[in-house]
Amino acid sequence: QVQLVESGGGLVQPGGSLRLSCVASGFTFSRYAMTWYRQPPGKERELVAAISAAGGSTNYADSVKGRFTISRDNFKNTLYLEMNSLKTEDTAAYYCNVRTWRDYWGQGTQVTVSS
Repeated sequence: QVQLVESGGGLVQPGGSLRLSCVASGFTFSRYAMTWYRQPPGKERELVAAISAAGGSTNYADSVKGRFTISRDNFKNTLYLEMNSLKTEDTAAYYCNVRTWRDYWGQGTQVTVSS
């Protein structure tokens, strides 16, 4: 079955950096676009960044453009999100997502940006 396992979250000061990972299994990773979402406390889930199956095309929410970079390693079945210049408003639970015949989600990893 499809499994997505996120890691790399934590507590970081404003201006700091984190790298999130999402290890995928149960489907042919290299055939599907992948997406990072986040859900801030008390708010709805929102799209952060997306990447095409081969990794040649990416898209970002305006709020993270220039600070976050999505990438993937199709040999390792792993999706990444490099987050730099973190702000307090980036605090959220971060989820990776794949849409095969339906949406699949990981369990999420918490990112807290606070001084």
